[in-house]
Amino acid sequence: MALTAGIVGLPNVGKSTLFNAITQAGAEAANYPFATIDPNVGIVEVPDNRLDKLTELVKPKKTIPTTFEFTDIAGIVKGASKGEGLGNQFLANIRQVDAIVQVVRCFSDENVTHVSGKIDPIDDMETINLELILADLDTVTKRIQRVEKMARQKDKDAVAEYDVLTKIKNGLEAEQPVRALEFSQEQWKIVKGLHLLTSKPALYAANVSENEVQDPDANEQVQKVKEYAAAEHAEVITVCAKIEEEISELDQEEKELFLEDLGIAESGLDQLIKASYSLLGLGTFFTAGEQEVRAWTFRKGMTAPQAAGVIHSDFERGFIRAETVSYEDLIEAGSMAVAREQGNVRLEGKDYIVQDGDVIHFRFNV
Repeated sequence: MALTAGIVGLPNVGKSTLFNAITQAGAEAANYPFATIDPNVGIVEVPDNRLDKLTELVKPKKTIPTTFEFTDIAGIVKGASKGEGLGNQFLANIRQVDAIVQVVRCFSDENVTHVSGKIDPIDDMETINLELILADLDTVTKRIQRVEKMARQKDKDAVAEYDVLTKIKNGLEAEQPVRALEFSQEQWKIVKGLHLLTSKPALYAANVSENEVQDPDANEQVQKVKEYAAAEHAEVITVCAKIEEEISELDQEEKELFLEDLGIAESGLDQLIKASYSLLGLGTFFTAGEQEVRAWTFRKGMTAPQAAGVIHSDFERGFIRAETVSYEDLIEAGSMAVAREQGNVRLEGKDYIVQDGDVIHFRFNV
């Protein structure tokens, strides 16, 4: 499933440094605006201890983790919605991503300039969000002009869309992103069809200094970011992009020792990857056999045939049954044979909703 989170932020907030750490892709990080012009794309493994445990249990010839995609998008400045700086390119790139990760600078460093000359994360967040809101407002206003005539003629679909558009327009004019507004299930279908920038799920990555990484909540700027994000029901994670870039160059054992020395249970990058994965309503199911143990990404709410289609379209087309056991039951049993004896291996049909952590063997015939 090729889903991607776009990493955005004002110039020099640590955005490209964080991206380098995530992907080790070597995106240019420089102390001036627009160091990243073309969007860099990187594929990362989704950290999952369950995969390691299944590997220990099954002892396959190979183990394959599932992956997630990040896109590093050019820095934005005020006026982007009107084409200032790299505004048009920024907006075009962000339309292509499924979720937004906004990196917010919460550290002071006189050697790293700030585009507005001061460290003010709320002002930074408002700058980016306002540009996205203005771009959406332009889109919605033009759409209303096209739909309004049909709505006046009592066309049912046009009336429903006009009501949604009006609600969105009022919200945007009050500087509320679309994701912060309340809609019915039917209205959300209309919203999704509009492909608005502020309807995309978002989280904030508060970038702190090296000496604050152990206790980021002591940073007053981080607290401000959390208060701001809470108003739009968005999650906040804290990272130190500089440290994460250092960690990314270490092997697994060195990484664990480094984190232990810092007194951190989990790296900021692992938190970011997991949070981005969760933000899009994604889950993981596993296949496990002698040849390989593999993690697969699926959208939560998928049926068994749809999940089978993630592996191969033939699996979905010829789906018969899904032999399923939960990860917890399999680990507790110690083997698939024992799990069967305990009655924990189920044969699920076409209506089964796959759960995060399911270990599945699909039966199909084409």
